[in-house]
Amino acid sequence: MRPLLTGLLNIALLLSNTLLLIGPLLLIALGKFVLPGQTARRACSRGVMWVAEFWAENCKRTFALLTPTHWDIRGNAELRRDASYLVISNHQSWVDIPALVQAFNRKTPYFKFFLKQELIWVPLLGLAFWALDYPFMKRYSKAFLAKNPHMQGKDLEITKAACEKFKHLPVTVVNYLEGTRFTPAKQAQQQSPYRYLLKPKAGGVAFVLAALGEQIDAVLDVTLVYPGKRVPGFWTLLSGQVPEVIIDIQTRELDPSLWQGDYENDPAFRQQMQRWVSELWQAKDNRIDELRNERS
Repeated sequence: MRPLLTGLLNIALLLSNTLLLIGPLLLIALGKFVLPGQTARRACSRGVMWVAEFWAENCKRTFALLTPTHWDIRGNAELRRDASYLVISNHQSWVDIPALVQAFNRKTPYFKFFLKQELIWVPLLGLAFWALDYPFMKRYSKAFLAKNPHMQGKDLEITKAACEKFKHLPVTVVNYLEGTRFTPAKQAQQQSPYRYLLKPKAGGVAFVLAALGEQIDAVLDVTLVYPGKRVPGFWTLLSGQVPEVIIDIQTRELDPSLWQGDYENDPAFRQQMQRWVSELWQAKDNRIDELRNERS
């Protein structure tokens, strides 16, 4: 009974927080479209970010009040709000999002995700994502692309166009290289060479770097680990049944050569990018093993 009551109270408080702030968020966002001049529009963008950070901080307070979860955050002490970052993280659960909020809210610029297009229809949140300039991605199956070859590369075009909006303010761009949440079934289907990860995709991060490379101050290599036998779902977190989450952050310098090539048309550069991603992913797989062994 206690987990049920905790979960319901969490939902009520998080929903109230969202309902209270969605109006101001959308009103300020509207100013980006109706106010003249870049200065006013950038001020609106900062205002939207401030509201989003205030919302996220309230969410953190709610979790701290109602749940016993210990957020073991490592490596975020030296982060800055006036810098721009590329966050590269493994992805296992909807709990990953609150974990990033715990680690980065008011430590870095408010982060931007690349979202599935279907999420724009989620009540309230879809409007908030739109106001925050989150790019919505439409993923096409191989069968669809075979019938419609003119749609090849549209996702990457959207990525590049979305990043253009981020050039005038500090930004934290989150990229899940696996493209989907990890499950053992997906791991087996892919025949992934990693113990705890799916195969990474280099194309999306290549286009983010092509658009924002000179602006990015560092890569934040985030490794999320949930000690225990099962990866928790969002309800498990809301109902107070997640004892601990490890959020390991390693700051890595970005080699300028990684944004100075043509991923689509230069095979040598594409191979360089894929090699960089593979090495990063192998190191992450090893790091997950180390962190899991700490708790065994």
